[in-house]
Amino acid sequence: MSVPATLFWLCIAGVFYIYIGYPLLIGLLAHWFPRPVLKSPNTLTATVIIAGYNEAPRLAGKIENILSVHGADRIQQILIGSDGSTDQPEAALASIQDSRVKLVTFPERRGKPSVLNDLIPQATADILILMDVRQRLHPKALQALLDNFSDPTVGVVSGELVFEQSESHTSAAQGIDAYWRYEKWIRERESRFDSVPGATGALYAIRRELAKPIPAESALDDVLIPMQAITQGYRCLLEPNALIFDQPSQDAAQEAIRKRRTLAGCVQLLRFHPAWCIPGGHPISWQFSSHKIARLFSPVLLLVALAFSILLTLNHFIYGLLLAGQFLGYGLGLWGIFIPSSQPQGRGRSKWYLVPRICGLFCVMQITLLTAWTDGLKGTNLALWRKTSK
Repeated sequence: MSVPATLFWLCIAGVFYIYIGYPLLIGLLAHWFPRPVLKSPNTLTATVIIAGYNEAPRLAGKIENILSVHGADRIQQILIGSDGSTDQPEAALASIQDSRVKLVTFPERRGKPSVLNDLIPQATADILILMDVRQRLHPKALQALLDNFSDPTVGVVSGELVFEQSESHTSAAQGIDAYWRYEKWIRERESRFDSVPGATGALYAIRRELAKPIPAESALDDVLIPMQAITQGYRCLLEPNALIFDQPSQDAAQEAIRKRRTLAGCVQLLRFHPAWCIPGGHPISWQFSSHKIARLFSPVLLLVALAFSILLTLNHFIYGLLLAGQFLGYGLGLWGIFIPSSQPQGRGRSKWYLVPRICGLFCVMQITLLTAWTDGLKGTNLALWRKTSK
C-alpha cells in the first residue's frame, strides 16, 4: 500500500474510532465487565452550592425547587455565590425564608471556578451538590444522588440532563437533543465499566473532602473537579435517576457558542494536564483521552482524508466512491446548517430534517473545533466566556 493510501486509511480509522469505535468498545466493556455500585439509603448530609452571574429572575424559583425535592431535609446549607451580578440577587431572594439559604456576593466578576473555590471551604455537610440556576430538578434527584455514596468507592455522582421536547422546537433543537442522547449513552457505559471523565455541570455531587481548588481560568470545572477526585482513588458515576430538566437551544448559532467554549475547555485541559492522556498518567487516561481529547483532532483527520482521497481517486475507483460519500455527507451538512433554525418541527417534517441537521451539527462541530484550539491555547480566562441567550 502506498504512503498516501496508508495515511488515508489511518485518518479514516482515527475518525471511526473517535465517533464509533470508542463508544462501541466502552459499550462492550460495560456489558462484559460491569462494576456494580452498592446503592442504599444513608444519612449523609448535603450542602448545595450554586455559582451564578445575573440569574436573579430564576433564583427564587430554583431555591423553591430545591427545597421541594425528596430528601431536602438533609440539606444543611444552600450557598449561592453571586459572581459580580448587577441584577440585585438579594431582592430576588427576599421571599425565601429559610435560614439554610446564604447569599455570598462577590463585587467583581471572576468566573465560576473562583466562586466555587471560595464557597467550597464554607461547606459543612458530608456531600457537596453543585448545580446551575437554570435547570429544574426532578423530585427524586437529590435522593438518587446521595444513595450512591453508601458505596465507599464512589467519590462523584453526576445527574442526568434531560432536554424537554415540544412541538414548537426547531430542527436545531432536535439535532442538539439527538447528539446529547449519543453523548449520554457513552457516559452511561463509562459509568458502568469504571468512571466517567467528568460530570454534568447542571447537577453533580462530590464528597466534601475530595473537592480540591481548580485554576481560576478553567472552563470545565465539571471535568476538572471529578477528574481530581478520581486521582484520589474514587469513582465518578452517572446516576440515571437523578434527572434535571432543561430546554435545548433553539438556535444553531447559540449552540455553537456554547460548544466552542466546551471544546476550548478540552484544549485547556490538554494544556493543564497533558500527562492525563498518557497510559498510567491518570486512573482513567484511556477514557479521558478517547472521550474528551481525541475528538479535538478530528477536523485535521477529516481534512487529510479528503485531500488524500482526491489524490488517490485516479488510482482506484474505490477512492472515487469514498470521495463521493464525503461530498454527500458534507452536502447534507451544508443543507442542515442552512435549514432555518426558527422553523418549527411539525410531525410530518421533523424526520426529514433530522438527518441533515445532525450532519450540519457535525460539520459545525468540526469548524468549532478549529476555532476552539485558538481559544484554548491563548491562555485567556475561559471562565469569563460570555453567556448565550436562551
